[in-house]
Amino acid sequence: MNEQITVVVATRNRRERLFETLPEHRAPVILVDNGSDDGGPEAIQSAFPAVEVVRLGENRGAAARNEGVRRAATPYVAFADDDSYWSAGSLARAAALLDRHDQLGLVSAKVLIGPEGRLDPVSAAMAAAPIGTPPGAPGPSVLGFLSCAVVVRREAFLAVGGFEPRLFVYGEEALLAMDLAAAGWWLCYDPTLVVRHFPQPAGRDRGARQRIEARNRMLTALLRRPPAVVARTLASALRECPAAGWDVARALPWAMRHRRRLPAHVEADLAKLAGA
Repeated sequence: MNEQITVVVATRNRRERLFETLPEHRAPVILVDNGSDDGGPEAIQSAFPAVEVVRLGENRGAAARNEGVRRAATPYVAFADDDSYWSAGSLARAAALLDRHDQLGLVSAKVLIGPEGRLDPVSAAMAAAPIGTPPGAPGPSVLGFLSCAVVVRREAFLAVGGFEPRLFVYGEEALLAMDLAAAGWWLCYDPTLVVRHFPQPAGRDRGARQRIEARNRMLTALLRRPPAVVARTLASALRECPAAGWDVARALPWAMRHRRRLPAHVEADLAKLAGA
């Protein structure tokens, strides 16, 4: 059991999946429940008394993880979904990396999907290292990640505010990655760290997801990117999902109040990623 890392799992109405994945975790677990109504929190607390169950009473989406990080008593926090877990040895290796590299704020693992262990395309893109590796860093730089496959330095995560509640879910990682990099932290990929992910997409509303993803791309650009990038992002996202424009229009005053440009070196790395 790793004593330097807490695993934070956000969930909603996925009790059966949790019974499969919780036994695989090799560190203390904080389970943050987004207002489940399937009896999951009670069942989990009964079956896994060592798991700290936090009942939010409402669905906060990805921002539920913020509460888990605040409650963690360890210097590092690993995120997992209710359908994922970290492979044996990965958390210990991640903690060792964070111990050795004071500038490392986030380390991202390789993700293997399903029973067959298919490599997630996001992991393949990270391995290609399109923005290089900083001198002395433990692996290629990244400016995005999959939330179920990262370990964060708790102080760094909290200092930048964690996941933005307004974005809710789908694409919420991009803004956090930008803000960590802007604060001077390294975000690196290490393929020796492995996460197993067993997604079950059936039953999800793909149209609703597309609309939220389009909205979040536009809001993230409005919050941090230069005008030319904002214009391109809006045009692209609105072609894909015109309805998302109404969501952005309603959030526009909030986005303008919280707009903050990124440092030049972060913007340059984002431009390299776009080119790649």
